[in-house]
Amino acid sequence: MTIEKKEDGVETTLIPVGRLDTSTAPQLETQINEVSEDTKRLILDFQGLEYLSSAGLRVLLAAHKVFMKRDGGEMIIRHVNETIQEVFEVTGFMDILTIE
Repeated sequence: MTIEKKEDGVETTLIPVGRLDTSTAPQLETQINEVSEDTKRLILDFQGLEYLSSAGLRVLLAAHKVFMKRDGGEMIIRHVNETIQEVFEVTGFMDILTIE
């Protein structure tokens, strides 16, 4: 998996491409942990994400908790394909995460 990072003041966009699974989840977790404390909005653009495992879901849930604790913080997931959308629906993450 590769991850492109774009920073714009108080907003950071991460664009993972490939598979978010047990072997690559730590890579995304590291990128999220390195996001500046000044960042209020984290955008995860999943346009190139092909697969999402439970390890990836754990990283997303942890990141969501961190950003929701920041004053005015939010995490948004964009461009989710049908397969990943189904994973979010089955696991109940649709009710937890902000997905556009």
